Amino acid sequence: MGDNIIHRIYVLVLFLIGLLVTSYLAFDGYEYYLLSIEHRFDHPDHQILKPSGALGHGLGIIGSLMMIVGVSIYMLRKRIRMFSRLGILKHWLEFHIFLCSLGPILVLYHTAFKFGGIVAVSFWSMMAVVLSGIIGRYIYLQIPRTIEGREMSLNEINQTKDALNQKLVQVYQLDESLLEAIMQAVKRRPDRSGNSMLKRSIAKFIFERNTIKEVKTILRKQKIAGKNFKEVMGLIQTEISLSRKIDRLITMQNLFKYWHVAHLPFAILMLIIMLVHVGVAITFGYRWIF
Repeated sequence: MGDNIIHRIYVLVLFLIGLLVTSYLAFDGYEYYLLSIEHRFDHPDHQILKPSGALGHGLGIIGSLMMIVGVSIYMLRKRIRMFSRLGILKHWLEFHIFLCSLGPILVLYHTAFKFGGIVAVSFWSMMAVVLSGIIGRYIYLQIPRTIEGREMSLNEINQTKDALNQKLVQVYQLDESLLEAIMQAVKRRPDRSGNSMLKRSIAKFIFERNTIKEVKTILRKQKIAGKNFKEVMGLIQTEISLSRKIDRLITMQNLFKYWHVAHLPFAILMLIIMLVHVGVAITFGYRWIF
């Protein structure tokens, strides 16, 4: 439980840092960023906020470094065996997401929301990387994993489900007939005949809410209440989640493979053009605070 609380604090701190930095930059420069290019020269903060200004230039450097570090450390942790025992992969992924989400935001403020030419190609590649990262994160969460972040095999998932069922019987003394009734409720699937994704999503949400209500009714028949009731419901909701993920496991695994094919080229293109941009800037004598 202690590790779980520390992990939640860790994620919360990362989220708050991103939120505070983004909010501060938006609040501090919103008047400048709303101006057209020709009117920005007269703004008192132009020399600071322009792309080559002290703050604007620094945001570009820091944002670029965040993305490079975010990609590098996660790849090293994931691919190099000597780093495989260094922390939990899931936590490294979260730090990777933090750096590669806040980094592009800083780069966006570096451009002062005005960009063109080859830099525009890098920017839109960066946006494609960010958006594909969001999609990848969703797909990643649909594939059952161990606490270390390793993808579980179908056999391991079924073993986890069996362990949950044994715990319900042995620890919480659930009657075999009640457990069977619960498993039958969990195994039912929502109607997928809707002609739109929205209707199917709403139907799925309503179906799962009704399943939870049915399970609660079954549990109350055995007079399980208080702390035990919450713990049993937590186990059953885990069972429901695993059952749903098993249904779409192969689909999600294939999508994840295709996602890598789309995500990596955009990231490489973004980094190449970023390095070209940095090289050109240095060649023309642009310097930051040093």
